[in-house]
Amino acid sequence: MQDFFRELDWSILVNAILSIIPALICITLHELAHGYTAYRLGDQTAKQAGRLTLNPIKHIDIWGLLMMLIASFGWAKPVPINPSNFKNPKRGMAITALAGPVSNVLIAAVALLIYGVLVALVPMTEVWNTICGMVWRTAYLSVALAVFNILPIPPLDGSKVLFSLLPDSAYFKLMRVEKFGFILLIVIVRTGIFSGTIGRLTDWLFVSLSGIAELAYKLLR
Repeated sequence: MQDFFRELDWSILVNAILSIIPALICITLHELAHGYTAYRLGDQTAKQAGRLTLNPIKHIDIWGLLMMLIASFGWAKPVPINPSNFKNPKRGMAITALAGPVSNVLIAAVALLIYGVLVALVPMTEVWNTICGMVWRTAYLSVALAVFNILPIPPLDGSKVLFSLLPDSAYFKLMRVEKFGFILLIVIVRTGIFSGTIGRLTDWLFVSLSGIAELAYKLLR
């Protein structure tokens, strides 16, 4: 048995952890932001469903998680929301939808700040290099999740923001057929139509935010 463990390639396990933990952080806080925003706006559906939690198991969509690990963009299990509980359903849905991508940009900013502080203050051993790599990946995945979800394609968050600008008659019709947009989303993901665009937008936003890490490093050195 000891020989078996000695022969294992532990780098595979380490790389898996380095990929999974950042993905879980990004999707958990993304969905929590949706649920908490809806709760603050008067809708307790997410709270009653047990989705106002940091437990990632409650938020995981296995295919969306796999896409994040493979392609650096993906999705989580949608938080249940009842627009009729909002004083202004259209505005409430738009704000709640926007909370997810905004939270991911903030997560990326905080992760990059932490990265800059660690690089500036902590001696870089193999362990700390690994931790810094995980923090950096958390920032990148969070940016990618924000960019992907802001696309105006149902059921992504961007579609709810876009739909809120439409007349009421068109808005409620589109919301009723929103679930069928997932088929279109799968087709787009599989064909790679937007993969280049998503990648370029993600890289641009990430590079813009990475100045936070550089600033933290310069101030602390």
